[in-house]
Amino acid sequence: MAGLFDEPTVAYAQVAIERGVDAFPDGLTYGIPERLSHIQPGHLVTVPLGRGNTPTSAWVLSIHQSPPIDTKQLKQIYECNNTSIQLPNDLLSLANWMSQYYVTPIGPTLSTMLPGPVRQGTGTTTRELVDLPDELPDVETLSEKQQAVINVLQSIPSDERPIDKPTLAKQANLKSQSAIQTMIKHGFLVTKRVTRIEAQWLKHTQSFSIPESLTDEQQVAFDAVNATLHQGYASHLLHGVTGSGKTEVYIRLIQRAIEDGGSALILVPEISLTPQTAARLISRFPNHKVAILHSTLTRAQRHQQWALISEGKADIILGVRSAVFAPIPEGNLKLVIVDEEHETSYKQDSAPRYNGRDIAIRRAWMAKCPIVLGSATPSMESWWNATVRKISTLHTLKQRAPGLVVPTIELVNMKHEFTGDGQDFALFSGRLIEAMHTTLNANGQVLILLNRRGFAPWIMCKERSCDWLMKCEHCDTSMVFHRKKPLHHAGFVRCHHCGKEQRVPKSCPDCSSDVVVRGAGTQRAEELLRTMFDIEPNAIARLDSDTATNASTIQRTLERFGDGEIRILLGTQMIAKGLDFPNVKLVGVLDADSAIDMPDFRAAERTYQLVSQVCGRSGRGAGDSLAIIQSRDPHTPPIQLASKGEYETFAHAELSFRNEAGLPPASRMVRFVTRNRDEQSAKGKAEALFERLKPLTKEHVQLNPPIPCPIPRIADYYRYECTALAPTSTVLQTFLEEARTYMTIGRELAVDVDPIALL
Repeated sequence: MAGLFDEPTVAYAQVAIERGVDAFPDGLTYGIPERLSHIQPGHLVTVPLGRGNTPTSAWVLSIHQSPPIDTKQLKQIYECNNTSIQLPNDLLSLANWMSQYYVTPIGPTLSTMLPGPVRQGTGTTTRELVDLPDELPDVETLSEKQQAVINVLQSIPSDERPIDKPTLAKQANLKSQSAIQTMIKHGFLVTKRVTRIEAQWLKHTQSFSIPESLTDEQQVAFDAVNATLHQGYASHLLHGVTGSGKTEVYIRLIQRAIEDGGSALILVPEISLTPQTAARLISRFPNHKVAILHSTLTRAQRHQQWALISEGKADIILGVRSAVFAPIPEGNLKLVIVDEEHETSYKQDSAPRYNGRDIAIRRAWMAKCPIVLGSATPSMESWWNATVRKISTLHTLKQRAPGLVVPTIELVNMKHEFTGDGQDFALFSGRLIEAMHTTLNANGQVLILLNRRGFAPWIMCKERSCDWLMKCEHCDTSMVFHRKKPLHHAGFVRCHHCGKEQRVPKSCPDCSSDVVVRGAGTQRAEELLRTMFDIEPNAIARLDSDTATNASTIQRTLERFGDGEIRILLGTQMIAKGLDFPNVKLVGVLDADSAIDMPDFRAAERTYQLVSQVCGRSGRGAGDSLAIIQSRDPHTPPIQLASKGEYETFAHAELSFRNEAGLPPASRMVRFVTRNRDEQSAKGKAEALFERLKPLTKEHVQLNPPIPCPIPRIADYYRYECTALAPTSTVLQTFLEEARTYMTIGRELAVDVDPIALL
C-alpha cells in the first residue's frame, strides 16, 4: 500500500499535523526512510494522512530509535520540505506549552511561529552603503572621477551618510560604479552592508539625542534591572509617566545585554511604532545588527530578517506581537522588553489566541533572563502581579525627562455644545477650535484622537417618530457610512465586523422618508477640519485602518508629520501610542467616553489608558502644551483620574471592584464560544457543552450558563458563550486539561484563555 514502508526505516518521528482540528493532540508517529535520515526536530515535513494518504504538512517534534506502536501500522514520511528551515528546540518547547495552555492543536501553533515567506523560501535582499573612512589614505593624486566621488561625499552632511552606490555614482556624474569599486578596494571608501529595512530607516536616526546621564529615577530603575541580568529569570514592571524616559532605560539595558555577548528582544504593540523605535536603536547601536520583524514587510524582507536571527547574526530583535517567536539561537537571549505592555493588540484574535506579552514572559522564563514590561498605564494584570502577588518587581518613573513639560489638561463637557442649527451635538467644542487656531498660528502641531473610523456610525430615518436604523444584513450591528473621498458626498455603508458593503438607501424602508447620517467618525472629523482651517490641503492628514493600508503608508504619514509638513494629524488609537514628536503643542480627544458603556468589564481600564496615552503625546518639546479632553460626562472617574495623571488611584479602585466581583486579574477566565448559521444549533451546542463541562468544575471553578454573545450574530453565524472563572492559572489549566477530551475545537467552537475582548 502506498505510504507504508517502501524503503528501510532508520528511525521514527513524532510529528504534529498542520490541521486546525484538535484530533491528534499528542501528534502521530511516522517512519523516517534512509534517504531522510538527516531529519531533526523542528523540520517541516510532508506525511501521508488518512486512508487516502493525503500529503499533509507536519512538524517533527521528536526522533526515536524504536517505534512506540506496532510498525505494521506505520507510514513513512514523504519528504522534508526545506532543510534550511528548522525551529530551535526552545520554540518547540514553547509551542508545546502554548498548545496546552491555549487549548489549541500543536500543528497550527507551530505554523504560527513560522512566517509564510520563510516557509516558501522567498528571496532576500541587502544593500551596500558607502561612506568616507575616518581618515583618507595618503595619496599623491586622485583621478577626476575619484575626486568627484570624494567631493560628493564631503558635501553630504555626516548624519545623511552612508549612501548607496547607485546614488553616489549618479551624484558624481559617473556612468558606472567602477571608480567607486576601486576606491573601496584601496581604502578610500568604506562600506556597510545593511538590509533594505535598515537602509529604509537610517535616514531617521539623526534626530535622536543621547542624554549624558540618566535621571535619578531612571538610574534607580536601571540599576535594579541590571543587577538581575546574570541571575536567571526575573520580571520587572517599569511604570513611567508618558515622557519619563522609559526608552532610555531600555537602551542602557540592551547595551549591557549585548556587552554580555547576548541578544535582546523588544516588542512594540503597533506597526506605527516600529520605524521610530527602529531608527532610535539603529542610531544608538551603529555597530550592531538590528533585525526587524512585522507582518507588513515585503515577503523577501521577512525571510531575510528571520534568517539573520536564526543564524545568530542579530544583536537586537525588534517587532510586533509575532516577533516573540523570533528563532534566536539557544543561549543567546539575555533580555526581553515589552513596551506599552498594556496594549490589547498583543492579543491574537484567532487560534492560537495567545497574548504576546504573556508569551514573552514565558520565553524569558525559558531563557533564564529578565523581562521588562513598560507602560505609563499598566494593565491591571501586570499591576496586580507587581503590587498584590509580588511576582514582578515594580519600578516607577514619576517625572518627565529633562526638557519635557507636563501638558495642561482641560476637560470640556460636550452636553453643552451643539451644531449651528441646534439639531445635533457638535464634534469639536468651541474651546478646542480656539486652541487649534492659537497653536497653528504659533507654528505648533495638533494631534486629534477620535477612536471611531468612517464618516458616521449610524444611518437612520429622518423622522423622529420612526425608529428605523440601518443594520448589517449579516451581523447584529449597525452599518457605518463611509465617504469615498474627503469632501465628496457620494459614499457607501460598511459593516466593521464582517466587511460587507452596500449602497446607502435612498429612503427609509419603513416609512419612505429621507435617511440621514448621525454621529461622527474620523472621515467626518477630517471634513470638518478642512472646512474650519484655511491651510494647505496636505497639511491635514488622517491615520486610521482605512488610510493606513500598509506599513509604508503609516511610515510616510508619520515622516511628513515629523518633518512639519502635516500640521494637523487626526487618527484612531494608533496615534495614541508611544509616538514622540516635539512640536505637538495641542492634543484633542473627541468622544473620550465613547467606550465607557461597552459590555466589557475592562471598559473603564481602556478608557483611562487611551485618554492618558494620547495626552502624553504633547509636551515633548520646549514651551507650553495643552491637551483638551471632550466628553459628555467629564465626571466619569476614568476620565477625571486620567486628566490628573492619578494612575495609582484609578488602579486601586479598579482592582477593588474586580476583586469583589471575582473578575480578572483576581481570577483567571476562559471563554467558550459556539457558532452556527442556525441560532438554535448554536444555542444547543453551548448548552450541551455546559452540561458536559459542569461535572468537571468541582468546587474551585465557576462555570456560567450559556448566553448570547454581546454581538449575537457576525457574518451570518449566531454566537453563544460560556465563561469559566478559576482562582489561579493552575486550577484553570487542570480544568481545561480534563475539558479538552469533551470538546471538538474548530470552526464551531472557539476557546479563548485569558480573553481581553468580550464582544
